[in-house]
Amino acid sequence: MKRTKVRIQIQNPGISSDGSVLMLSDAIAKKWKIPLHTTLHLRFGASKQEVKIMPVSQTGTLRISRTLAAAWGLSQGDQLCLQYKSGTRTIQIGPLIGVMVSRVHPSSPDKLFGANTAFCRELSDACKLYGAVVFFCTPDDLHGQSDTVQGWRYAGVEKWEKLNLPIPNVLYNRLTSRKLEKRPNVQHFINQVKTRHNTIMFNEKYLDKTEVFDALRKESGLHLYLPESYLLRNFQMLKSMCAKHKTVFLKPVTGSLGKGIIRIRKQPDGSYICHFTNLSGARKQSFSSLTGVFAAVSGKVKKHRYQIQQGLDLLTAGGRPIDFRALVQRGETGQWAITSIVARIAGNHHFVSNLARGGSLSTVKEALARSGSAAASGGLTKLRRAAVQIAKGIEAQVPGHFAELGIDLAIDIHGRVWLIEVNSKPSKEDNTPLAADNKIRPSVKKLVQYARHSASF
Repeated sequence: MKRTKVRIQIQNPGISSDGSVLMLSDAIAKKWKIPLHTTLHLRFGASKQEVKIMPVSQTGTLRISRTLAAAWGLSQGDQLCLQYKSGTRTIQIGPLIGVMVSRVHPSSPDKLFGANTAFCRELSDACKLYGAVVFFCTPDDLHGQSDTVQGWRYAGVEKWEKLNLPIPNVLYNRLTSRKLEKRPNVQHFINQVKTRHNTIMFNEKYLDKTEVFDALRKESGLHLYLPESYLLRNFQMLKSMCAKHKTVFLKPVTGSLGKGIIRIRKQPDGSYICHFTNLSGARKQSFSSLTGVFAAVSGKVKKHRYQIQQGLDLLTAGGRPIDFRALVQRGETGQWAITSIVARIAGNHHFVSNLARGGSLSTVKEALARSGSAAASGGLTKLRRAAVQIAKGIEAQVPGHFAELGIDLAIDIHGRVWLIEVNSKPSKEDNTPLAADNKIRPSVKKLVQYARHSASF
């Protein structure tokens, strides 16, 4: 896809206060064969304006009126990709990317987006680099019938401005709760921008564990990565799984951060030991029979849907289980690829590795070496292959459009790779490692590259 970057200049009133005359670098007009002094369409996001082009000698610039800049939320010096489509006589500038975030904190301008502020700033910097504009909006800003949306743009030096902007070319869902995602106005807005404005929406929903495992079972090439796993419906299912597996896990279908996970282990004497996760570690309880176990968990199971999953004998470091988080993203070609893989080692007194529960990060190479197991041989290659195959399986079998996935994997004591879960909202909080020297992380660059690709810029 050919593209040209232009720098926006906001011109003083005089030539065209209504925005109908643009002044464009003569070299760009010639390159794209853009006709001069004739009526054309200028598009930014879903907004459109009839314009005429006047050439200027200054290279790489597009001068627009203050009126149009204010209406579209554009700032002096913005750099955008530009294309001309002769068939529709349309000049397109953009892409415009909207990011839905859960909340803002106007009283704390240096932490406007809470723990996600650094990520939002980094994404703004990446857009400058790649010729795009990004804004951030909350559920309270979304109204389905409007042709504009209010959003926050980074204005530099820790300053954010709230502006009116067009409906974006691309909408990226970073809402961090299912409750917010399901709000009627949010769902209505999403439906409207997709159907009325052809907005590309990605990571449009949370994934739940049952949906993921049921979908991936349809891909025969992925069966080797899937532990036995079902939606827990009754005592008979618990009994059947505990007869087959020495250890089983009960996991909330919509859970995250290791909350609510229960581990059930059968003992040689026929009794069972359960570990229930809590913030300080795990609470242990013994039961003489499986009926006692079910009685203890049935209240939770009635209140929340739980997935029952085969327990695995994982590689460990110092007796603590290791698992791996692969960030898999689409980039400038739209293809899935690994951006990063890190190892997570469970904290003391925990059997889950989430950082929120005392887990620690490590490189894959270091964690595999610390396991001291021959089964770790070739582990990184196997993890990379599995993560990409699983991402492609999600694309093929789960409705929705995803641009990035956090895929949690593990390796057992025999060297086999297993899928733990798939997360459609990988963490962007400020406690995740940022690039050194304020450089933009590859994961953030890829988001903008894919947004540009998907919007055909």
